[in-house]
Amino acid sequence: MVIMGYARVSSKDQNPERQLIKFRELGIPERYIFVEKQSGKDFEREKYQAMRLMLREGDLLYLDALDRLGRNYDGIVSEWKYITHEVNADIVCLENEALFDSRKFKGMGDIGKLLEDQFLSMLAYVAEQERKKNWIRQAEGMQVARAAGVKFGRPKHEITPEFIEVYQEWKADKITARKAMKRIGMSNTTFYRRVSEYEA
Repeated sequence: MVIMGYARVSSKDQNPERQLIKFRELGIPERYIFVEKQSGKDFEREKYQAMRLMLREGDLLYLDALDRLGRNYDGIVSEWKYITHEVNADIVCLENEALFDSRKFKGMGDIGKLLEDQFLSMLAYVAEQERKKNWIRQAEGMQVARAAGVKFGRPKHEITPEFIEVYQEWKADKITARKAMKRIGMSNTTFYRRVSEYEA
């Protein structure tokens, strides 16, 4: 039996260390800990797929919480059943270990399958609803920020007196285009776009 851990955070600036500490405390070897910094909207994740391919009958997979597996309702249910029924490995969710330890359900026969399906459906639904709430909160936050004058995306390079001075030197063949771009910190594309705007 191989014991594995799968940790996931939704973006590259988030830290999965809290999840990793739990796995290390369980004695899971580093080579069997899979860490992903990617959204849980689907299951086409490199580390997840690698872990999935390695799982064999009798193996045990630890998750910090069910939503680390994913945030798509149907996908969570499908993946859980694939791992626990088709591969015949087991899953333990540390956050809800009393409820979510597939070994307990297997030992209860048909009633265990029924309970597992009910609990899994309930928590997978909660996980997906939380993801939808996060989208709504993010959209509302951006709307409020825009109303307050906050601009998103890369700042636009304006046509400044500095640009005009550099432009005139470049047009008079006193400096090269590359040197002009470097002096005002513009990329090739941005520089020529501003040139077109200025000349128009």
